[in-house]
This record gives sequence, C-alpha cells and structure tokens, in this order.
Amino acid sequence: MSELTLTLIKLGFLAVLWIFVLSAVSVIRTDIFGTKVPKPPAARSASTPKKRVTPPAAAPRKPRKSQRGTPQTLYIVSGPNAGQSVPLGDEPILLGRGTDAAIRLNDDYVSTRHARFSTNGQEWFVDDVGSTNGTFIGSQRITNPVPITLGTQVRLGKTIVELRK
Repeated sequence: MSELTLTLIKLGFLAVLWIFVLSAVSVIRTDIFGTKVPKPPAARSASTPKKRVTPPAAAPRKPRKSQRGTPQTLYIVSGPNAGQSVPLGDEPILLGRGTDAAIRLNDDYVSTRHARFSTNGQEWFVDDVGSTNGTFIGSQRITNPVPITLGTQVRLGKTIVELRK
C-alpha cells in the first residue's frame, strides 16, 4: 500500500473515533443535565415590545375534601426506594433519577425524567415522559397518558409505585 492510502485510512479512522467520542459525551451530558427545554416565544423576543395582559384575579380555593376512594399518596411498593411516598396535590409529580423529580429513584433502569403522575381534578393519569426502558402497567407498555386508580401498580425499571389512600 502506498503511504497516501495509509494516511487516508488513519485520518478516516481518527474522524470516526472523534465522532464516537463526541456522541458519547453528548449522551452523558443529556443523562446528567437532562434535555434542554425550549423557551417560550415571549422569552426569546424580549426586545419586541408587546401589550401586557394582566390575568384576572383568581378566586381563593377551598381546600379539597377527601372523597371516598380518592388517592392521597403516591407510594413506592418495591425497588431500591421501597417505602417512600409523596402526598398528592394538584401539581404533577415527576419520577426519575434527576434532581427535579419529586422522588429521586435510585434505580439503574430508570431515566433522569421517567414518568409523570398528574390529575385533571377527578382522576389520576400516568404518562411516560420519554424514558429509555419504558413505563408499564402490568405487562403493557404505556406511551400516552393512561388513567389509573387506587392500587394500580405502575412499573418504572425495577421500581413499582401505586396510588394509595
């Protein structure tokens, strides 16, 4: 082989190696810091003057009465964090390994942002938020928000969670 051919092969191998290293660093950065959330259009164009709209005054909320059969806590049944729970409110609850999760799961098979539990005021829903290994109810993998009731077990990696009173 000529010297030119060997040099081109070396440079090609070096380019492929750098592409691999940069993609590995990108994956690690995303796993540690999460994905970037795009800013709303109003925040991007702060230099453009816009008419300010004031929201109407919100009526004071009455504390919600505990109805029969209404879940009160999200409880970890099994897995590395078994026994932990978080009280349910009106805000969505994020589960994962990230720092923004309501319960930080120490499960190697759980993503940084794995699943979200949210309510519409009447029933609770679980939604997979782009996890790698998926969120399951029984043996069924979920991809869209699915309504859940008391005692329905939801599996995230090796962790099982459920709604309880």
